[in-house]
Amino acid sequence: MLDPQKIWQSALGELELMLSKANFTTWFQNTFIITIAEDTGEVAIAVPNAFTKSWMEQRYNAYIMKALNNVCQDKIKRILYQIQTARQVIKPPDATIYPLSNPKLGGVIVQEKVDEFGFNRRYTFDNFVVGSGNELAYSASRAICEELGTRYNPLFLYGDVGLGKTHLMHAIGQFIRRNHAGKKVLSLNFERFTNDYVSAARSGGFDAFRATYRGVDVLLVDDVQFMIDKEKTQDEFFHTFEELHRKNKQMVITSDRPPKALVELQDRMISRFEWGMIADIKMPDVETRIAILESKCKEKQFTLERELVVYIAESIKNNIRELEGALNKIIAWYELSRKTPTINSVKDVVASFLADPSKRALTPKRVMEAVAEFYSVSLDDILGICRKREFVVPRQITMYLMRQELDFSFPTIGLHLGGRDHTTVMYACDKIGGMLESEERLRLEVENIKQRLYG
Repeated sequence: MLDPQKIWQSALGELELMLSKANFTTWFQNTFIITIAEDTGEVAIAVPNAFTKSWMEQRYNAYIMKALNNVCQDKIKRILYQIQTARQVIKPPDATIYPLSNPKLGGVIVQEKVDEFGFNRRYTFDNFVVGSGNELAYSASRAICEELGTRYNPLFLYGDVGLGKTHLMHAIGQFIRRNHAGKKVLSLNFERFTNDYVSAARSGGFDAFRATYRGVDVLLVDDVQFMIDKEKTQDEFFHTFEELHRKNKQMVITSDRPPKALVELQDRMISRFEWGMIADIKMPDVETRIAILESKCKEKQFTLERELVVYIAESIKNNIRELEGALNKIIAWYELSRKTPTINSVKDVVASFLADPSKRALTPKRVMEAVAEFYSVSLDDILGICRKREFVVPRQITMYLMRQELDFSFPTIGLHLGGRDHTTVMYACDKIGGMLESEERLRLEVENIKQRLYG
């Protein structure tokens, strides 16, 4: 008997690797599997409203089908989406305010493993595996919890995706909530700050916006690199930073690169980020990866032979998220087959997570050149502003591929495409994504370009 909840959790792990963080969090919260018909291969998935149902059917059905079949060994043939009140949701939202003083500027999404304040219960200091690549970041995170606003302010954590920055931020938030009663903690992705700022500008609600963001005791800001190319938002965040720092309110900021590498930011903003402690998080060495897998096995109450743990740790070197994704897939395989994992079955799972060397070498310029060559246009045409269809479609496909293959943010893609606004990039990515669902010719063209990229 297939367990819908376990299958969906494993499928969500697959989807998280396929999609951008923003899209995953936005569209897959409040979703779960209602039923699985083993005889027909039909799955019914609950979604919270008609808009999400339409979006799933038009934009994400292929992704979900692929994720489910990766977990269920190609047994799923059809997906139905039904509007139903959620009984579980995923991941915390981009912004969580405790206590929530202004409901218009954020909210808490409850999850089975997320507490009432929006922090993931799994992300604590106790289960953060410390190694040489993250020891400084861990120690600094613990230190600021004891001396809020005075020890390292701000604490700036940076590193690649999936190495533990979000884990530490949630650990900080939970520790403060439990040990500093009454402190107001605001945790958000920088895109949420931007969205709230734009909403406040349109509605004239700056007083409420500033009261919310400047009235906290602890500010946790994830992915501050999204601040790039947003002059007015930078100005607002700068003054928010100044006000909080003046009042000795603790700030923790994360990014995928160190402050000096955020060259598109205002110099004064970079300078402020360097006021406190800067700590990087590197990919853990193999010993730490083994310890992480053993910790995850214990947490999930799953036994895996030491030989298999070592093989996974030695094979998957990109990030911790892929390590856990591989483990989740192995557990799902065991739950479905009831067979003890072997080195061969583990190798099959690990193979799907191993990064293609050509993909690691992929660059924005290479994407632009591949698209330009395929459509017989020039790089100037891709970067230009001509609205003729023979230039617009290649330009939009370039944006789409940068999003899908490089996992760039919308603002970053805009910078590479001649300084275009992030909303233009969002529109292009959504449009191409929609067209790929219905236009076979375009789908073949994009696949052809991908073959050129990785061939």
